[in-house]
Amino acid sequence: QVQLVESGGGLVQAGGSLRLSCAASGSIFSPNAMGWYRQAPGKQRELVASITRGGSTNYADSVKGRFAIFRDNVKNTVYLRMNSLKPEDTAVYYCNAVSSDSSAVAPWGQGTQVTVSS
Repeated sequence: QVQLVESGGGLVQAGGSLRLSCAASGSIFSPNAMGWYRQAPGKQRELVASITRGGSTNYADSVKGRFAIFRDNVKNTVYLRMNSLKPEDTAVYYCNAVSSDSSAVAPWGQGTQVTVSS
């Protein structure tokens, strides 16, 4: 059974930091690049960070230099470290396996809410 469980969100002031975690089932984690997506109210879901099996990373311009993605290939877990948070980072954050066209591979988990106050 494919499973994605995100955690670590919360309410933080602008300039603060959070670390998100996503535990994934091995069937989806091991063979794939993994990524963090976010969806703000009224907006489409967007990919903000991804990491290949080998550890190569890619970031959306809006988060470059502030966010860092990591993966633990033993624990089947992917993390997103978010620093210097801005109100515009407010969204529900989801993890998923990432296909070559940046689309998500598996059914979505419940996500984790990140709210940044000004």
